[in-house]
Amino acid sequence: MVRVGVHISIAGSIAQSVGRAQAISCDTFQIFSRNPRGWKYKEIPVEEAEAFQSALAMSGIKPVFDHMPYLPNLASPKEDIYEKSCAALSAELQRCGQLSIPFLVTHLGHHLGEGADPGRGRVVEAINSALSGAPPGVMLLLENTAGEKNSVGSTFEDIRAVLDGIEYPSHVGVCFDTCHAFGAGYELRSPEGIEETLATLDEVIGHPLVRLIHLNDSRGERGSGLDRHEHIGLGSIGEEGFSLMLHTDFFQKRPLICETPVDDRRDDRGNIAKVRELAG
Repeated sequence: MVRVGVHISIAGSIAQSVGRAQAISCDTFQIFSRNPRGWKYKEIPVEEAEAFQSALAMSGIKPVFDHMPYLPNLASPKEDIYEKSCAALSAELQRCGQLSIPFLVTHLGHHLGEGADPGRGRVVEAINSALSGAPPGVMLLLENTAGEKNSVGSTFEDIRAVLDGIEYPSHVGVCFDTCHAFGAGYELRSPEGIEETLATLDEVIGHPLVRLIHLNDSRGERGSGLDRHEHIGLGSIGEEGFSLMLHTDFFQKRPLICETPVDDRRDDRGNIAKVRELAG
């Protein structure tokens, strides 16, 4: 039996996300704790945090994941952006602590042509700084990327290089995104391809570090470098690929979050149902 959910809106209040997740039968879910498209944010009122915690406890849904906003770039060579990105990461970890959310997902960013090694170095420095003052009980999850130009974290080796520089290893894990892995060139459509990809992931990073799976199909082809999510089974990975993945222990033992479109073809409830169908 898989644990599956989606990204849930916090419109109105963070506490309302729990009811929305329940309404579409989520076993787990993910949120942005604030507007993901801006730098500015409001502090979380104590009563709102308590309302969220109470609703979540009553719902039985777990775990919940928070995701970093879109604008921060932890690998940026631009000092103003880098400083704001570091501050945003530190603040988001604190917000997770306030909400009792145990996991924060972050992308590693883009080095803007300055080079992979300096980019990884900035990411490591940003993470170490943020974790030095992070609240207890919050783990930062590093998400693999799709192989876009100048991105950090497209390969398992790239993520391992960042992990090796972290001074607080017990506070860091990994989020594995299927669309991103496929875009970066990892095969997820055949038994042999899935076995090889998961074996490489285990050898380089270690399966125990993977605490979350972003389960997304891809509009781009394998190795395209495109981060374009598609409904489960309707993209280039396809239903057979997802059925094969969902019958492995690796996928069955980890929370699955779909970050799929909502359009006239299918909604979030439909993607949750499709995942359960393919896992059956």
